[in-house]
Amino acid sequence: MSIIKTEMPMMARHEGEWSGSYTLVDTEGKILDKYTSHLSCQFIENPPYSYHQINRYKWPNGKQEEHHFPGLYRDKKVWFDTERLEGNAWEVDDATIMFRFAFKNAPGAYLYEVIFLSPCNNYRFRTWHWFKNDQLYQRTLVQEERIK
Repeated sequence: MSIIKTEMPMMARHEGEWSGSYTLVDTEGKILDKYTSHLSCQFIENPPYSYHQINRYKWPNGKQEEHHFPGLYRDKKVWFDTERLEGNAWEVDDATIMFRFAFKNAPGAYLYEVIFLSPCNNYRFRTWHWFKNDQLYQRTLVQEERIK
């Protein structure tokens, strides 16, 4: 077993395939965007990366996106630095992971994501809190179910 799975057991419980929906809302709760998702979370036994996540998104108008997020494990955190974003994730308790990241094309903006995993390991509930110049300006609400 890889060291990341041993030292981050909560993170290890996320391994697999997830299907869900994303809803982006402003600070008043008005829906700004909504789309479906399929995420693949896997652990890698061979360096340099310890973790790899693939996010696939589909919008009702037919638009699709796919993004890869390889992560390095160190100091009980998973660190990401891709062409799209940089940040890190850490375990809070046996049900919660925090993830702080910033998109590289949005100077002065950053996000905090809270990820809750159900005790049965089959449901995830996530919220992204978007900040610009240290002020909250929107949230993303994510609900997912394990499909594999």
